[in-house]
Amino acid sequence: MTMKAKNVSAPRYQLKLANVSCASCVKSIESALYAVAGIEQAQVNFAARTISISGSADPKTAIKAIQQAGYEASLIQDDILSDKMNDKVELKHMRTLLYKALIAGILGVGLFILSWLPWQFSLSTLTGQIIWGVLGIISLMTILYAGGHLYRGAWNAFRHHLATMDTLITIGTGAAWIYSMVIVFWPTLVPDAARHVYFEAALIIIALVDLGAALEIRARGKTSEAIKRLIGLQAKTARRVDDNGDEQDIPIEALQVGDILRVRPGEKIPVDGIVIDGHSSIDESMLTGEPMPVSKKNNDQVFGSTLNKTGSFLMQATKVGKETMLSQIIQLVQHAQSTKPPIAKLADSVSGYFVPTVLILAVITAVIWFNVGFSAGFILVASMTVLIIACPCALGLAAPISVMVGMGKAAEYGVLIRNGEGLQRAGELTTLVLDKTGTITKGQPEVVKIITTTHFNELTILQYAASIEQFSEHPLAQAIIDYAKKQSMNLLSAANFNAITGQGVFANIDGKKVLLGNERLMIENHVNIDILLVQSNKLASLGQTPMFIAIDNQLAGIISVADPIKEDSKPAITKLKNLGIQVVMITGDNQKTAQAVAKQVGIKQVFAEVLPEDKANHIKKLQSKKSIVGMVGDGINDAPALAQADVGFAIGAGTDIAIESADITLISNSLQGVLNAIAISKVTLRNIKQNLFGAFIYNSVGIPVAAGILYPVLGLLLNPMIAGFAMAASSLTVVSNANRLRLFSIKGQKS
Repeated sequence: MTMKAKNVSAPRYQLKLANVSCASCVKSIESALYAVAGIEQAQVNFAARTISISGSADPKTAIKAIQQAGYEASLIQDDILSDKMNDKVELKHMRTLLYKALIAGILGVGLFILSWLPWQFSLSTLTGQIIWGVLGIISLMTILYAGGHLYRGAWNAFRHHLATMDTLITIGTGAAWIYSMVIVFWPTLVPDAARHVYFEAALIIIALVDLGAALEIRARGKTSEAIKRLIGLQAKTARRVDDNGDEQDIPIEALQVGDILRVRPGEKIPVDGIVIDGHSSIDESMLTGEPMPVSKKNNDQVFGSTLNKTGSFLMQATKVGKETMLSQIIQLVQHAQSTKPPIAKLADSVSGYFVPTVLILAVITAVIWFNVGFSAGFILVASMTVLIIACPCALGLAAPISVMVGMGKAAEYGVLIRNGEGLQRAGELTTLVLDKTGTITKGQPEVVKIITTTHFNELTILQYAASIEQFSEHPLAQAIIDYAKKQSMNLLSAANFNAITGQGVFANIDGKKVLLGNERLMIENHVNIDILLVQSNKLASLGQTPMFIAIDNQLAGIISVADPIKEDSKPAITKLKNLGIQVVMITGDNQKTAQAVAKQVGIKQVFAEVLPEDKANHIKKLQSKKSIVGMVGDGINDAPALAQADVGFAIGAGTDIAIESADITLISNSLQGVLNAIAISKVTLRNIKQNLFGAFIYNSVGIPVAAGILYPVLGLLLNPMIAGFAMAASSLTVVSNANRLRLFSIKGQKS
């Protein structure tokens, strides 16, 4: 059986990128890394200035490749710690940019006012030339101070045969300054009416670029607030109990696995562990999104950073530091935020060719106006404005900034999305396939009836059944074992145990061959079940799972197990159908039981008695009908189907292999999580499309207007300073629109 490749590799490490100025840099960095042997996947998150890398290549090799491409990078050692450090660095960088913008802006505005005063210094006089020459030198010093990082970035890109946003800004402002100095020293080169210097334009453009970058950093910082809130939920101290029973508060970092901890009412549980003494109700809403407290008693698992509501109890730490569930959630979301949905590839492709295209358009603009006969000043303004107004940043930020916010918002609702593809595809689903046990039902079945044949009694067949099932991991097996334990029954030793997928189990007990399973198992082993077939069908029609037991190929009876349906399954399925999604149930259980459960929750299409490998084949058949198929499951036998589906949803309480095979994990163990994922997917995708549309329209309209297309009709030639403002505003608009997702509410459906 072939299985669709998904989640190619989990990121091995992340790098923090420096001197990345625009979306054009993304393509250069990713191309450089994909050329390195051992790198399987490299995805730049332009919004976060990080890159996630998977494969066998070590960080030093990746960093060297990035440096050879003209950029700087450093290894992120601790995601949580680096976030805090990065916040400080970003804040310092933002303040520096604001200060530079202020200096350049004040001088630029001053020169702008000076150039239009009636007593301005004429370039026709030596005094005027000297004064403007001095002002030109002061302007150059200010440009290099306030925009030095832009010029260094442009030079670095040039050395590596690249062109970035820095290239556009520096060519535009540099050309303005050089032209102005030429006019200062050789004013006779142009007529009196065209003798205008553009020092103020260069300064104000630099100021606006710095201001826009600073505001973008501030707005970008808000996109990771969901992660920061999760980090802020972590307890700072824990009360450790030593061997003598003495209690002491210690820092959370000092805890070790095996430590005994006291948790009092109203306190946060410090780390993951198990209750060893006492009981309480725990508010786990920060993990699951579910508001109802969960009752905990001895041997129950508790999770770090959840809130103890009522009782006091002792717990033993089982996971600390990076191993706790909260830390793993934070790391998973951070890695997921670096992935790209398919729609982002369009922006990446365009961004890669954007800057060279703009440079060509600027040259074409100059050539056209030169041939029409306009002055050098007019040509300079038109070409410079084209360079300044173009904004690859808006294109580059359009998708990743929305993905960052969307992933964080999903985590708030107990939905962990592993990759950008899962985020996008969840909102496009047309068919959703649901496993029965543990997905629609609670996955905690109970023995409800035992039927015997003439030669056997209930206790005998229960003892045989529990003895053979002690080797099985199936939920139905645990139900039989638990029921036997309630009867204080001793289990017998079993030999030659074997599980037959999709049928049942068999083993030798006390020298007898014992079979326990469904009708198919009995038929294939030539066991006559006619005597109990009617009763079996009746139990199945009630939604129960009847299991035949045979001893030495003689039918002994039926053990019937029922798995209660989750309270929220039917409402969630109804809502899914109202969204126009076809809901299908798939199960290894018998047809009658499956139909009975399906009827209770309102599902019409059912695939029953399906072997694990056939689950994936059923997904393929649905996909062959042009359906976009999602699969929800929790068991090992669901893993192939979860991997085959366009979007795999793993129930959070399920097995690790199921979770690893899925695109989305539902921590709340509820189908409501699927609805939450779909809602967040749709609103995030809509936000990305808004950003992309805005960025494309901005550049499609802005560049022709900057080139002077309206001049022959309206006499309008855009001022380069206005172009600088528009360029900065476009990036800020994209980031601000993405941040609207932070206001999104599942209940209110506001975005």
